[in-house]
Amino acid sequence: MTAYILPIGLLFVSNIFMTFAWYGHLGDMSRPVWLAVLVAWGIAFFEYCLAVPANRVGHAVYTTAELKTIQEVITLVVFAGFATFWLGERLTVNHLIGFALICGGAFFIFKAPIAA
Repeated sequence: MTAYILPIGLLFVSNIFMTFAWYGHLGDMSRPVWLAVLVAWGIAFFEYCLAVPANRVGHAVYTTAELKTIQEVITLVVFAGFATFWLGERLTVNHLIGFALICGGAFFIFKAPIAA
């Protein structure tokens, strides 16, 4: 059971780090770009420290396509919260429809193959 749950938790936390690495600097654009790059690189190190073990543990029970799909759905959830609460952006119905369509695609990754 741990092999199913642990990767999801690790990927969730790693996505928080990566979202801050990629987009956190947008909350304060007064710093020079080179500093934003260095800070982002430092934050990304911790993301890798979580994502790599998540994928190693998860690969015992998930295919790589499933792991990538899990990661992408988690990314959408984390990003939506980040954009709303950190950057103060408003999510629109169009965003929600787009996210729902992506999640619909994820459904087929985990569904048993359709017979031809």
